[in-house]
Amino acid sequence: ETILHELAHMWFGDLVTMRWWDDLWLNESFATFVSVMCQAEATRWPAAWTTFANVEKSWAYRQDQLPSSHPIWADIVDIDAVEVNFDGITYAKGASVLKQLVAWVGREEFLAGIRTYFERFAFGNTELSDLLSALEEVSGRDLSSWSKEWLQSAGVNTLRPQFTLGADSTYTTFSVLQEAPAAHDTLRSHRLAIGLYDKTTDGLVRRQSVELDVVGAVTEVPQLVGQLAADVVLVNDNDLTYSKIRLDPASLHVVVNHIGEFNDSLPRALCWAAAWDMVRNAEMRARDYLTMVLTGIGGEDDIGVVQTTLRQALGAITFFSAPDRMGAASAELADEALRMVQAAEPGGDSQLAWARVFASTAETAEHLALVRSWLEGSVTLPGLTIDTDLRWHLLRQLTSHGAATDAEIDAEEARDATAAGQRYAAACRASRPTAAAKASAWKSLLDDQLANAQQSALISGFQQPHQIELLRPYVDAYFEMVPRIWESRTSEMAQDLVVGLFPSFVVEQPVVDKVDAFLSSYDAPAPLRRLLLESRDSLVRALRARTFDAS
Repeated sequence: ETILHELAHMWFGDLVTMRWWDDLWLNESFATFVSVMCQAEATRWPAAWTTFANVEKSWAYRQDQLPSSHPIWADIVDIDAVEVNFDGITYAKGASVLKQLVAWVGREEFLAGIRTYFERFAFGNTELSDLLSALEEVSGRDLSSWSKEWLQSAGVNTLRPQFTLGADSTYTTFSVLQEAPAAHDTLRSHRLAIGLYDKTTDGLVRRQSVELDVVGAVTEVPQLVGQLAADVVLVNDNDLTYSKIRLDPASLHVVVNHIGEFNDSLPRALCWAAAWDMVRNAEMRARDYLTMVLTGIGGEDDIGVVQTTLRQALGAITFFSAPDRMGAASAELADEALRMVQAAEPGGDSQLAWARVFASTAETAEHLALVRSWLEGSVTLPGLTIDTDLRWHLLRQLTSHGAATDAEIDAEEARDATAAGQRYAAACRASRPTAAAKASAWKSLLDDQLANAQQSALISGFQQPHQIELLRPYVDAYFEMVPRIWESRTSEMAQDLVVGLFPSFVVEQPVVDKVDAFLSSYDAPAPLRRLLLESRDSLVRALRARTFDAS
């Protein structure tokens, strides 16, 4: 993907170059879009759009729901604006919107318009209007309103199906509802497909897919009236548009219990993404999401989807589970991870992914003892290589639970006498569950001249989700140090400290209040204010989700 992305810049960026930073997003969005299209159609990775949906698009959806969301096209007036605005919106949302543009004007028309654009402006500078004019000429679509909706307005819409059933279980009415958040109330025009999936002996199989334009708050779908009700209705089948989707209650029930039975990876990815977004928006309980993961992830054969989903399962437990459920949920995921490690193909990517998740969730004495046996080599699994990276992962989990000694860290550092080994060792020492370890790491982060990688390693060790009481004393200290750090460090290092040391694991209303008080009393520069507001938003989401999970 990286090679293809950079190769695409030979056209967008080199042959034709944007006139100013306002349109630079198009360089990156186009390169990202084309790189995935080429992977899917011209390489041995045909499931590239599945990975895109689960990784890049997930990044875009998260960024677009933050209070700092901004349009893809932005008025870039200075260098500060450049640093703030080139993010998941620029790359991932932009590429997603280009995929929607292809669906809106037609694939052949899009490619013909691009060829016209390159021929007309070769070795020259352009603006967005130049590209849109070339596409309008070829496709016959007026793109002026499309551009305003998609490129000059922020936020992401939500699409959900609405239907009624007759006595014979056929659809008597069917429509798509479109919603927009109050802060960004644009309702967009979408070219999308609606898929009907049935449970069969061959799994969840698509029976029919209808492609249409969805415009406004309600769009009728007469093509589906009279059709037999499906087990799963999937709005945005084939992932043509950029929008959050919701599943009707019956479809959600089927997906939670049978997601692994889809015989295609892309609808699985879309359902995983929809469920995760529902958890983040307190529309699905974290415990139900965990059930979905435990019952369905075994049927997932795309390692990118496996890794992303497992990372989200850990996030659901850490941030979105009711506090009194966290321990049991973590143990449940650890038990399933151990079973999957033992059942996975020896030496495969899935085996390694599950091994890392088991170590990350190991908290009981029994689980920690098994982690130690893997580290020491007294218990082995066919195909699972305990390499240097995995050894450090196992040791840090033991260290963070007080199940490993300083001498063991020293010995592992001597075994791995590299710069990376020094960073791993520093992270292990910072992860120790003692007040002295936290004080030492905090002092080093604030007072020592650390390299970027050393700083990141210390932060990762300092912040442990199961050490909330040790982290609580640093809530006030955090807000005291932010101005000094922001004014005295380079932009990148200051950002890493502000984001990395934010008390994100102390999910409590008083922390939200402290952010508000700090921002009201300190004239924070725009980039710092943005980082703090984004971290605040994550806390508020976690509070809502925890309340919902407890209900």
